[in-house]
Amino acid sequence: MEGANAEKTEEKTEGQCEVESLITDDKFYTDAKDYWDSVNPTIDGMLGGYAKISPTDINGSRAFMRPFLKIGGGKTESRRALDCGAGIGRITKRLLLPMFQSVDMVELSQKFCDAAREFIGPDSSRVDRIVCSGLQDFTPEPGRYDVIWCQWVLSHLRDDDLVAFLQRCRLGLAKDGVIVAKENVCQGESIVFDELDSSFVRPRQHMEKVFTRSGLSMVKCERQRGLPKDIFCVYMFALK
Repeated sequence: MEGANAEKTEEKTEGQCEVESLITDDKFYTDAKDYWDSVNPTIDGMLGGYAKISPTDINGSRAFMRPFLKIGGGKTESRRALDCGAGIGRITKRLLLPMFQSVDMVELSQKFCDAAREFIGPDSSRVDRIVCSGLQDFTPEPGRYDVIWCQWVLSHLRDDDLVAFLQRCRLGLAKDGVIVAKENVCQGESIVFDELDSSFVRPRQHMEKVFTRSGLSMVKCERQRGLPKDIFCVYMFALK
């Protein structure tokens, strides 16, 4: 599911609606799965036709994360990372494997899971686990991960499920570990709902309230630079 919402523009508000009426509806999750099962297992498919942004995205993510790692002067080890909503493994291949000894992936669509090792290539031998699961049903192994990376996927969780997932992620961190959330953020105070892929885009202040509810502290926040002006702003949040 990696790349969810990358193609959405700030002007796309037709799907904005009464979010509370959807939060209790299990159709929210089945519609998302149906959408991603229909997407081609390619970089362009993962990024909604915006494959050209991938190098900028990866470079921004690397610069954001590196200072936390011991190789960048921080305290966090580089033993194992978890790629959440991993799709076919774009982030695993281009961001995480070059910086970590091993990576686990969790992804909703079996089609993407099946395509991942071929896409990643020879370094897929360092991908230990590929778990087919929605994040609302996934529990990281306690203490296993130095970094848990969540990008363009938290929009597919209802608030209560997102809080619960982040709480489980907190327990999944090794000593000095960090959770990174990289997500689209909308302006104003209203959540934007997209019926096409059944996802929310939340205002930044709403995201921060969710992090607080999860018992996590935001230790760094940065906007991704260099993306097209016609898409939502993208922010990176480091959480502990």
